[in-house]
Amino acid sequence: MLPYGAPGVLLSAGMNLPNAITLSRIPLMFVIVGLMYCSWPGAATLAFALFVMAAVGDWLDGYLARKLKLVSNFGKLMDAMADKIMVMGIVMALVEKHEIPVPLALITLCREFMITGMRMVAASKGIVVAADSGGKSKTMTQLIALGFFLGAPMLSVDWAHFLAWNMTPSVEFVDKVGVIIFVAGTVLSVWSGYRYMAKNARLVFADE
Repeated sequence: MLPYGAPGVLLSAGMNLPNAITLSRIPLMFVIVGLMYCSWPGAATLAFALFVMAAVGDWLDGYLARKLKLVSNFGKLMDAMADKIMVMGIVMALVEKHEIPVPLALITLCREFMITGMRMVAASKGIVVAADSGGKSKTMTQLIALGFFLGAPMLSVDWAHFLAWNMTPSVEFVDKVGVIIFVAGTVLSVWSGYRYMAKNARLVFADE
């Protein structure tokens, strides 16, 4: 139970509309992953639709924060954190389904932990490290790849069921495109991670 006055504290701590949109990606990830394991008709399409909504929210929260002049350190940190949680949650499910090779997922996971650790060290020194252009390009590439992976079962299960078409060639093509784009995203992940570490190495490893 929240103590008296807690809602006001949360609002003053940064719980505005852009930040609410940012945080919504975390529960959405659980819903999307849950739908990935459902076999009833329409589950794959709903998972894809919710993923697209979450991806659009990734752009919308930043746009609203700038438009409404609500840019905050909390928003900068949580925007990057919510992206990582959503991406890695779906990646883990796709690894379990043998859609994404384990080495690519491990590289992505290691990179995200390293950069998150770097941001935590920087934050402990009162400095917020926001996502740069390389990190944003990496995230966008990963989201596009995951969109293809989630689109494949939508075609093979839902569209094939409702339209009574043979979607096998289309599904194979979509899967291959997803793998290619995810490989590109992994390369960008390593490159942007190196950029973050090189740019902030003195800050992170300097003595107090």
